[in-house]
Amino acid sequence: MANNDYINWFRASSPYINAYRGKTFVVYLPGEAIRHSNFHTIIQDLALLNSLGVRLVIVHGARPQIDEQISAAGIEPLLVERTRVTDAESLPHVLHAVGATRCVLESALSTGLPNSPMHGADISVLSGNFVVGMPKGVIDGVDFQFSGKVRKIADQNLVQALNNNAIVVISSLGYSLTGEIFNIPASEVASEVAIALGADKLITFIHSDGLLDTHDNLVRQLRVSQCPNYFHANDKNDTSIISSLKSAYTVCNRGVPRAQLINFCQSGALLGELFTREGHGTLVHSDSYEEIRPATIDDVGGILGLIEPLEEQGILVRRSRELLEREINQFYILELDGTIIGCAGLYSFGDSDVGELACVATHPNHQGYGYAPKLLNKIEIEAKNLGFKKIFVLTTQTAHWFIEQGFKPADISDLPAQKQSAYNFQRLSKAFIKNL
Repeated sequence: MANNDYINWFRASSPYINAYRGKTFVVYLPGEAIRHSNFHTIIQDLALLNSLGVRLVIVHGARPQIDEQISAAGIEPLLVERTRVTDAESLPHVLHAVGATRCVLESALSTGLPNSPMHGADISVLSGNFVVGMPKGVIDGVDFQFSGKVRKIADQNLVQALNNNAIVVISSLGYSLTGEIFNIPASEVASEVAIALGADKLITFIHSDGLLDTHDNLVRQLRVSQCPNYFHANDKNDTSIISSLKSAYTVCNRGVPRAQLINFCQSGALLGELFTREGHGTLVHSDSYEEIRPATIDDVGGILGLIEPLEEQGILVRRSRELLEREINQFYILELDGTIIGCAGLYSFGDSDVGELACVATHPNHQGYGYAPKLLNKIEIEAKNLGFKKIFVLTTQTAHWFIEQGFKPADISDLPAQKQSAYNFQRLSKAFIKNL
């Protein structure tokens, strides 16, 4: 990355840095990720999040490590619908594999060699019996023995640890009131921890970039209501990705605003997903994840970053920062995860009952998801509240979209007199009008 590119990226990431400070992220790191060559890079990125004030809980799995231990002991593994049946013979090997994996993770988080990305990080790592487990029981005639499920999460103890600026590491083990230990799917533990904490995000590391649609394109974001359409696994998504999507669906339905699937094989995927508009994975979000609100002076920078590329293409009329600051009260913005991804202005002309819809923009990576029509609907509601009977728009390149939204072609003479006198004959914008 060239020096100027780095500087621009760093500036662009500042809204995310501010938005994430003090937030709680639960990170699910499967055993496959811990064995991958990219593992230490992931740890460095997690350490960076910690240094930026993000409260982190890392839940780790150990499936391949357990498989290796059980195989070395000559024990035949028994899986029922991808769930391991943990019997008394295999339990000690499960405990050994999980404990050793946790130590690897804690050791990596403790790294601080000079000239390394984690030099001076001085991370406090805390583990404990935060998961109360119970037996999975007998299902369809199969006794799962020491395979368990989450009974409850000691969330108050977790909060106390996070308040002390520690990164909390949780294994896939649950401890019962009778002193038994149960082997619990780590993905289930991660989901229950995120729900119990009311976390801001659940981040799940997977072996690919994310969910694929029927055309092999990466699905960058999904509303919770869209998730069930993908639950029937097909040749585009293997069962592990569908399982991760189901976990995301579950937590978002139970109070966690968003969940993200991120590739553990790709260096920097975590930072790319969290600190760039483009992202690097699949985001699942609840319906409350988006917000349309009046713009404030603090939003000027975000709006400029959104509209400047469109101005360069001639789609929008150029607006200076000074002009935008003066007119900011005319604007509405659409936010996703605290980031401005859409905007529109609504202008009045004296006593006229016709208002102008202007500077309508949606970030390219978020087009096609229905955000622009929602923003337009908000503008129309506000226009009615202001007493407008009609709104008009001038456009050079997006006429068809406005026609699809109910606008009709109009003459310049149909516009308020003040707008007619200011019409730019060099742009030759076409006018469209809509009755409210």
